[in-house]
Amino acid sequence: MGVGLHGDKRVLPRLRWMEDRVVETGSVVLRKIGRDRAGELEARRFLESPFVTPDGLARDAGERTASASAGRRIIAIQDTTEINFAGRSAKRRGFGPAGNGRDPGFFLHAVIAVDRDHDAVLGVVDVTAWTRGPKAAKSRRRRQAKSKESARWHAGDTIAAARLAGAASVVMVADRESDIFDLFAERPARLDLVVRAAQNRALKEAGLLFSALGPEQALGRHDLAIVAAPPGRAARVARVEVRAGPVTIARPKGRKLATTKKSIDLNLVEVIEIDPPAGVKKPIAWRLLTTLPVEGLAGAREVIEIYRRRWRIEQVFRALKKDGLDLEASQITTPARLFNLSVIALVAATRTIQLVDARDGSPRPATDIVPEAALPAVEALSRDLEGATERQKNPHPLASLAFLAWVVARLGGWNGYGKPPGPKTMRDGLDKLMVAIHAYALAKNEPKPTHAHAPAQREPLVRIP
Repeated sequence: MGVGLHGDKRVLPRLRWMEDRVVETGSVVLRKIGRDRAGELEARRFLESPFVTPDGLARDAGERTASASAGRRIIAIQDTTEINFAGRSAKRRGFGPAGNGRDPGFFLHAVIAVDRDHDAVLGVVDVTAWTRGPKAAKSRRRRQAKSKESARWHAGDTIAAARLAGAASVVMVADRESDIFDLFAERPARLDLVVRAAQNRALKEAGLLFSALGPEQALGRHDLAIVAAPPGRAARVARVEVRAGPVTIARPKGRKLATTKKSIDLNLVEVIEIDPPAGVKKPIAWRLLTTLPVEGLAGAREVIEIYRRRWRIEQVFRALKKDGLDLEASQITTPARLFNLSVIALVAATRTIQLVDARDGSPRPATDIVPEAALPAVEALSRDLEGATERQKNPHPLASLAFLAWVVARLGGWNGYGKPPGPKTMRDGLDKLMVAIHAYALAKNEPKPTHAHAPAQREPLVRIP
């Protein structure tokens, strides 16, 4: 049931070609994707095709991720990111205001799947793109819950539960914006939740959520690794106290909700930083509401580790935007075509993150990223990039994704020492890899390696009626 089965049967292989080209070029500029004027026009026709829609592209990506997730314990992470065209708004038409209410832009709400046991990004489960109307902010509070943008969180749960039905288990993770009563009340069967609380909710019996746990619920202290995140958050280790206990949150008063439930039983895990170092402006203070059982300190720490995986979707968004594919710089000026390109770019961004994941070892083949004909060039590059010390030698099996990731990291500037290479290093290295592969092919007097998905040179990607 791929996207190609919802219309023209030629769409699916050409979608794969588009995805491959975005990964290979590290760009969403159609001229680079197409290589020449004819290819650029074909890529443009693809995005304009009536058979290509954001929903269809998202469904196709979700089905592939579902296949990769089968039998695994999955953490499904959802979040929203903004694409802001500040300083790049010339000729753009049909876009509403971005988050600042001034510059044109649009929003992407994505769900990605991460392997709970190996912390590997498996792919995109779903993605929705939209632009706001000019009066959206003023009318937000007058709209019922189902029609608000907040309904996307419940939609993400519902779609993830359906598409990941073959997984061994699914836990949905989301940040404070998803702290919505209906989200807990209407969660699908077989899908658990870990949500960071934003509302100091009333409890069923008495009191408020943020004061529900006292010193007697303290389970212990431990060191918590905090990952770096722009702007300004450095990686560090925080000493935290962990508390946990059951809570029953009451239905909010004066709200129009979809559910009829009067209260919901949940578990609350609190993570409070002790004696934060000087200069830390926001000490760790997490209140995590979960449907998972929490048994002792081990159970609480499991919930904390699940929530910590939320940073993986931030990685993907950074690989999508100016630190990676630079979606904001796309020359496409209309929402419909740019929404299609955004879904393709998000899938490509996850493949960059998969390279980052593979740096420490992955059984997946290198052909997940490059064509098989390019493997001799990758092997030759690896030999050339190896240094004199053991830490500067490629330790991974030939033709594995991990082998390729090592080569890409070295091309991106990693010297084999220090901290592991991140998404930007991988993105820079992948750009150089593609240039090197083509140069290798020319030196061998061979045609440029291409994926099997590439369309025939003279056949248009999509013929628009």
